[in-house]
Amino acid sequence: MNRRNYALHLTLAGGLILLAAVAGQVSRWEWTPEARAPRVRVEERVKEPRDNVAQFSDEDEVGELLGEAEVLVRFRPGTSRERIEQIAGGLNDGVEDEVEAVDGLYSIDDEDGRPAADVAAEYASLPEVEYAEANDVIRAEPLEGRSIRGHFLPSFDGGPNDPLFMEQWGLVNTGHRDGKQGADVSALYAWSKTRGSGEVVVAVLDSGVDYTHEDLQGNMWHRPDYLDLYVDDELGLIDDYDGFSALDSDRDPMDENGHGTHCAGVIGAEGDNKLGVTGVNWRVQIMPLKFMGKGGFGSTKDAIEAINYVIQRKRDGVPVRVISASWGSRQKSRALEDVIRRAGDEGILFVAAAGNDGKDADRFPHFPSNYKLLNVMAVAALDRRDQLASFSNYGAKGVHLAAPGKEILSTWLRNGYEEHSGTSMATPFVAGVAGLVLANEPNLSVKELRERLLGTVDKLDSLQGKVSSGGRLNAARAVGATK
Repeated sequence: MNRRNYALHLTLAGGLILLAAVAGQVSRWEWTPEARAPRVRVEERVKEPRDNVAQFSDEDEVGELLGEAEVLVRFRPGTSRERIEQIAGGLNDGVEDEVEAVDGLYSIDDEDGRPAADVAAEYASLPEVEYAEANDVIRAEPLEGRSIRGHFLPSFDGGPNDPLFMEQWGLVNTGHRDGKQGADVSALYAWSKTRGSGEVVVAVLDSGVDYTHEDLQGNMWHRPDYLDLYVDDELGLIDDYDGFSALDSDRDPMDENGHGTHCAGVIGAEGDNKLGVTGVNWRVQIMPLKFMGKGGFGSTKDAIEAINYVIQRKRDGVPVRVISASWGSRQKSRALEDVIRRAGDEGILFVAAAGNDGKDADRFPHFPSNYKLLNVMAVAALDRRDQLASFSNYGAKGVHLAAPGKEILSTWLRNGYEEHSGTSMATPFVAGVAGLVLANEPNLSVKELRERLLGTVDKLDSLQGKVSSGGRLNAARAVGATK
């Protein structure tokens, strides 16, 4: 090859490489009719379920989370606070917090560095104690992600103008990306009856919520002017203007993990605002409850503190009716069960992820979804073809219904949008539809709301013997819309 031809080939090769690089970059962009495209970043990660502390790579962080050996102790009725402090002091322990919503329930700090199980056994042996248990580690349900290409598709009449709406197959399934047309929660029909209400509060009990997100900030709950700052005798004065954090290190409920923000977007990303995605509710108030940190795990005690906060604020007049809980553990906690029961007594529905172990939860229980409480709903996950997702737990008795939970696009940190899979994603669909129902019928009892959601499912052959209702969530039928 002569020098002229060699130079020519080098020039052509360089041009092709540059063109390929530009094309590769363009293929990563999401096209929308707006001047700027929303960021859609999806991580490739599949996490296997693991048990308790052993599941986490950073054991130092877990140790910091649990602090001193903590136990949850419920004292028998009639045991005075003075006597409780005498008992704790005699064992060289301290009363860390009283859970006001549950009579006699306290968290106790051990000052001797003993294993929490030993401390719990010591308290359980006392005549004044009903039960005692070690504080346990709880994790966000594992997330499964996959890359997605941007496709702008025209919206239906009655649908929102959010540019990524047609990628939200759980709301409207057109058969796109190998889906099954109509395998969705019938959101369009539901929206003909109601699009939500700013008078309904749905709490997201998770890693917090990015309350500054462009697609969430208009639907975030803030402490109303008529309420003073939250006061707890042990925790002190807490500024809960943006929600509540049970983490001692930071009382700000800002999400650092992404999990809670993703769940919040499914419930109530603003609809018809020409940004990103839409939630099941176009209008709603999302209350952030943070008990899990950046690593995506928290403790039973912190979850209890957050639920206790919701109960107190409900008593103060905040119209919170639903808690969405996309996390779990195989460890049963009587203390957690008690505080969830008290939430039900206050008129609060507790929607819980069935878990991502791919197991029969009737044989291998998962908590809190498997608590047999009248206000608990356990949710399995479906794929876009109306099949139970391979990772989803199921249970003919202990899992109640299914909802879209695979390849779900929603909000993420820093104005981002990501697609993830898990019963974590199915749970906020049910919590969101509960919010839609309450927008029209705010006076429904927990029992009536739960029966409405279970009694209006679409029966599916794939769910017979897998969930107690045998069906998939149907928002339209739940709100009484014509379909």
